[in-house]
Amino acid sequence: MLIRSAGPADAAAVSKLVLLAIEDIAYRLTGERTEAAVLAKLAEYYRLPGNRFSAERHALLVAEGNEPAGTILCYGGDLTDALYAPIARLLLEAGFSDVVQDREADEDEFYIDAVAVFPAYQGRGFAKALIRHAESVAVAQGYAAIGLNVDIEKDGARALYARLGFEEDKRVSINGHPYRHMRKPLRVPVGRAAEF
Repeated sequence: MLIRSAGPADAAAVSKLVLLAIEDIAYRLTGERTEAAVLAKLAEYYRLPGNRFSAERHALLVAEGNEPAGTILCYGGDLTDALYAPIARLLLEAGFSDVVQDREADEDEFYIDAVAVFPAYQGRGFAKALIRHAESVAVAQGYAAIGLNVDIEKDGARALYARLGFEEDKRVSINGHPYRHMRKPLRVPVGRAAEF
């Protein structure tokens, strides 16, 4: 198993993984109605720098044979407004008037926007490895906490995050659905910085 930065050739795999992770939210954030169109738009966002879905926000877990197995999409909560703005602008330009993006991250945390592993690779510790990688990046960038949201109905995912030290601190609504916001404090060495 290898975790590396996602690159241009990973657009299709990452788009499928993001759709797997965020489900109906992807339809709202792309303005598309079919899975194929959503995947195409997510790939477009992935190739466009400076937004919440950009390639530079992803780490990719690679399994046997150099096959993408999973991804994690992260950014600092303090960057949320700047990263959400390009998506809102593109939707407005496409004629969508309802472009409200729910606030998912707290300002002071490193935020896991999406984590997903293809079904063929699930149950092998890959999601845990991706989360641990995100934690190390968060610490290196000086964040004192890492956060994520989990659908209130996904008890298995909530249990995984709890085993990894995340605790629910509030409930939030994303795309009209209730989510548990979970957070984990991190120990941050002084004077460190790194890229995701």
